This record gives sequence, C-alpha cells and structure tokens, in this order.
Amino acid sequence: MLDENEFLSPYGIRSLSKFHEQNPFELNIGGKTHRVGYEAAESESGFFGGNSNWRGPVWFPVNYLIIESLQKFHHYFGDDLKVEFPNSSGNFLNLWDVAAQLSKRLAGIFIRSADGERAAFDDSEKFQRDEHWRDLLLFHEYFHGDTGAGLGASHQTGWTGLVAKLLQQNKE
Repeated sequence: MLDENEFLSPYGIRSLSKFHEQNPFELNIGGKTHRVGYEAAESESGFFGGNSNWRGPVWFPVNYLIIESLQKFHHYFGDDLKVEFPNSSGNFLNLWDVAAQLSKRLAGIFIRSADGERAAFDDSEKFQRDEHWRDLLLFHEYFHGDTGAGLGASHQTGWTGLVAKLLQQNKE
C-alpha cells in the first residue's frame, strides 16, 4: 500500500496497483480471457459508462477509512510500531505520522502548489487562473491516480468533503 510504484500516489492511495498498468491481471474462464488493468482516470473502454470505477483512481471514502484505521492502530500500538514510508525510502514513521502524510497527499489535491495551481483543476485554464473561478473548489467523485485531477461527478460533498476534517486535524 505504501509503495509509490503500486498503490501510493502523490494524491492518496489508488484503488488498484499501478503495477497492473504494465501487467494487467488476467483470468481465463471458459476459454475467454478477462483482463483488469490499471487506469488512472477514465476507462479506455465504454464498459461501466466509460469511468474506470475502481481500476486506479483515488477515492476519498477508502482513503479516509485507511487514515482512520491507521490512527486507531497507532492508538493501540503507540509510537514504537514504525513502517517504512514510502516503501524503499529508508524513512520510518509511526502509524499516526503515516496517516498524516496520507492526509497531506489528499489535501494536495485542493491546496495550491508552489506554482499556484490546484491538482484537482488539471489543465482547466478558467479554474486554474481566472480570479472569479480559481477559488471555487469542486468536490469530485474520484481523482486521477497519478495527477490528482478531479473526475466523475463534481458535487460529492458527502465523501470528498471529508478533506475538511483532514485539514482541520492536521492544522493545514
């Protein structure tokens, strides 16, 4: 989960490992091969209405549950249990700090970067630069697994609105 070559995205935890981009999962049933590959954004096929559903994007509800679980495990295990974050980095953090790092990655979808752009707005000139639009945040259904661009419905204030709790919790 904490490997940047698999589930860990700059913007949270992907719904399917990036490993499957080059190595799709294949299942043979009755002589027919079915494949599931990593798709960071919208589907390359028309199945399921064209969205990639759970084949790679970042989804807030799952990420939020992961963060809350890490915090609960930290409460039980304390600071002594440390894991490498990200994998192969040599950097070890307790579970609370891993949860905080994941929260920051999710918040990074909405917070302006050093160049003044928001990942959620992708290449939308109007939302990135227009003074009348640039601060109107949309709470998308899910986010591109590699770029953080907002995808799907843009009014998911229920689950994507959880970013407010993450920001408050981490004093962002």
